[in-house]
Amino acid sequence: MLDIGRRSPDLEVAAIKKYGRTRNWGVALQLLREGIESGVQLFRDHYVAAVSACRTGGQWQCALLVLSKMWEAKLEPDVIWSYSAGISACEKGEQWQRALALLSELREAELEPDSATAVGSARARKAVSGSRLWRC
Repeated sequence: MLDIGRRSPDLEVAAIKKYGRTRNWGVALQLLREGIESGVQLFRDHYVAAVSACRTGGQWQCALLVLSKMWEAKLEPDVIWSYSAGISACEKGEQWQRALALLSELREAELEPDSATAVGSARARKAVSGSRLWRC
């Protein structure tokens, strides 16, 4: 598709971001998958761009999968972009308990949430304590 590994990492990340902004989250994930499968050295920015693409596309499950792939690749997700995007994706999908689980992971990793992450987690706590949790 994009020959991941044959271009500069900045161009690869830019391509993933571009597809994410245009709501082509599937293509963004395919680019990341190509990089992983080809054994090319990927950086945190590759994964962050894919998590953001999933968030924009409303794909909370994929966002969480990409976050787990970051850990598998021994790339510690950062608070501002990785976790905030993951929590936002869960919030958009009304997956409040999963958003809170991500916040718990932040604390376990001894990372401090930023203000955007804190706002998202506050919404999640409010939703979990309210009737929205029981809506089917």
